[in-house]
Amino acid sequence: MAGYNESLIKRYSHNPILTKNDVPYPVQTVHNAGVVKYDGKYIMLFRSHLQNGRSIIGLAESTDGFKFEVRAEPFITPAKEEPFAAHEEFGVEDPRLSNIDGDYLITYSVYSRHGVRVALARTADFMQLERIALITQADYRNVVIFPSKIDGCYVRLDRPHSEISPWSIWISYSPDLIHWGDSLVVIKPQAYHWDELKVGPGATPIRTDKGWLNIFHGVFKTMDGAVYRLGVALHDLDDPSRILGVADDWILQPEDAWEVTGYVHNVVFCCGAVAEPGGELKIYWGGADTVVCVGTAVISELVDLCLCKSRPTI
Repeated sequence: MAGYNESLIKRYSHNPILTKNDVPYPVQTVHNAGVVKYDGKYIMLFRSHLQNGRSIIGLAESTDGFKFEVRAEPFITPAKEEPFAAHEEFGVEDPRLSNIDGDYLITYSVYSRHGVRVALARTADFMQLERIALITQADYRNVVIFPSKIDGCYVRLDRPHSEISPWSIWISYSPDLIHWGDSLVVIKPQAYHWDELKVGPGATPIRTDKGWLNIFHGVFKTMDGAVYRLGVALHDLDDPSRILGVADDWILQPEDAWEVTGYVHNVVFCCGAVAEPGGELKIYWGGADTVVCVGTAVISELVDLCLCKSRPTI
């Protein structure tokens, strides 16, 4: 295991890999991108602010996971038909992608006068989009669906925006992707720690021999505002509500100029990671809510960090 955690993630030398200048329609930012492999290519769904301040979701493609070309039109814009239109009127944000049996499931936050909820859609080819359901009540964010059923159920992680169990990661189960329940708190912020303000799921969990690898974000409040960093946890393969370890240290923090300064300062925020056959992991993050960056890590080193330098989970 690397001696210092920052070396666990190697930043790509040509970051940022996507900026607003790469988008062929007018946007003010690109960030918070879910990424998956499809038909030999990397597919990225990314969030962009329009000049009115509301968000849409674009699509970019790559053959190597580093150099992306943005499609000419946005992929998800606020719905025009009910029941989604009333809940997407203020924008769609922060997509996550999960491939289950050839269906690519997309969770994304939707904003309206009724608050923020999470919607679920699916696609088979990244050309046609089918909206399935609104799968949370108000004030939920960061829903990621595990990329396979467990004991016949779909499983997800999410983060209610609540002071009842302050800004913690929960797990829930569903027989049909629409009705969710059997919810449990699995990871909570730690007092006077790098994530003491709140935690939330990031990338779709990665299956490893030793457990499900969960890259999450944690927030620390400073006198100069909040700092968003990335951490990592390991969930049991058969019972992902059982946490095998949460790394005590963060694995990535804002350091490059485009992570420290931007639309929202001091943010690295992950919505996607892609596991490669040789054990490498490509991790994608938004920098300062302004650009998209990528780095690589060795999956086994992240797993070891969870198991060998762990902290309490609750």
